[in-house]
Amino acid sequence: MRRFRKIHVIAIGVLILVSGAALWAWRARNGHKWVFRTVPVSRGDLVATIAATGTVEPEEVVDVGAQVAGQIISFGKDKNGNPIDYGSIVEEGTILAQIDDSVYAADVALARAQLEQDKAGEVSAAASLEQVKAKLVQAEADWKRTEELVRSKLVPLSNYDSSKAAYEVAKADVSVAEAAITQAKASTVQAEAMLSKAQRNLDFCTIKSPVDGVIIDRRVNIGQTVVSSLNTPSLFLIAKDLTKMQIWVAVNEADVGRVVPGTPVTFTCDAFPGREFEGTVGKVRLNATMTQNVVMYTVEVNAENPERVLLPYLTANVRFVVQRETNVLQVASAALRWNPSSLSEVSPESRSWRPAGEDPSDGSGQKASKRDGKPKVRSGTIWLKDGGFVRPMPVTVGASDGANTIVVAENLAEGREVVIGEEAQSAQSATQNPFLPQIRRR
Repeated sequence: MRRFRKIHVIAIGVLILVSGAALWAWRARNGHKWVFRTVPVSRGDLVATIAATGTVEPEEVVDVGAQVAGQIISFGKDKNGNPIDYGSIVEEGTILAQIDDSVYAADVALARAQLEQDKAGEVSAAASLEQVKAKLVQAEADWKRTEELVRSKLVPLSNYDSSKAAYEVAKADVSVAEAAITQAKASTVQAEAMLSKAQRNLDFCTIKSPVDGVIIDRRVNIGQTVVSSLNTPSLFLIAKDLTKMQIWVAVNEADVGRVVPGTPVTFTCDAFPGREFEGTVGKVRLNATMTQNVVMYTVEVNAENPERVLLPYLTANVRFVVQRETNVLQVASAALRWNPSSLSEVSPESRSWRPAGEDPSDGSGQKASKRDGKPKVRSGTIWLKDGGFVRPMPVTVGASDGANTIVVAENLAEGREVVIGEEAQSAQSATQNPFLPQIRRR
């Protein structure tokens, strides 16, 4: 009997505990108080931008290469008299480097000797022509005298035939001598071309700057052998003018349609924190590239660099200013993305409201419509705080800078509280567990 009574007492205790826990859970669940996070509608200026990343490049770069093979034996001097190196300022015609020219100098000497030999051959051929012309004159005279003697029957006819044959041979010799002169002249022209080629190769051993500029890259050292093949080896990279720079920016295909020549640009570089630079879009290149299934276009941004602060190949954080509005109503962009989590949060008179339009937008809570060929008009919904509830307000959505978005609506005034989020706050009596020990404070 005592055992049964003991079990009965334990069961009653467990029931009390379960009932108390259920009561606490119900009170905690029904004691929530929703607190809305709001921001006021503001009026001011808004700049819509597109963010991208690019690389600072010199506006015009000249790649100086070698057209002959050989060993680099020395560097030239820059404008300040120092050996050519990175950052050297050079003028057009400045000697940048010297390649060993001993082989090419020998080729020049050989070609010059061949030219002299061919010129002598030309003189010899001319003298031979004069000689055979004289023999032709003599043979012609002999033939005519023999012809007179044959008519007088003073010499036999065979002498006439011999003199005539000698005349014809002398005549042919003149043609041969004239051809020899032509051949000698051609040999001279060929020798002159070979000499010119050898001299050009010799001149190529001296690497000169083709423009005024600054050496931004030196790719050879003294003692290094350059080998000229189908691809000319690059020795120096010269920037013509570092006061004019370009930023090559990779722009996503979704944004490139809003970037046009003349678009103002602002950009920063990590090398100069806190400093902002300006530029304008020069051109949009058409040779797109695909990276991880995303099509990117290269946009050239022109920027002035009078102080030569910007260095080649710095990374630039670029913002294209695609739209600028002044004195407009704007709300936090988060307000257009927020929706009540429960119908109980909506004011009773607004619970039957439904947003107009069925076409979803990009997921920001905005709708887009296009009628009669007019540009697309985006619409959205913001939620205004109405006592302990919220109520919707349809708006026309304008440009955005990411943080804020322009909105237009009737009866929307500056200072109105717009909901951007919510959080549940439980009453103290609902959140305290009745079975926890109570701490009394004096």
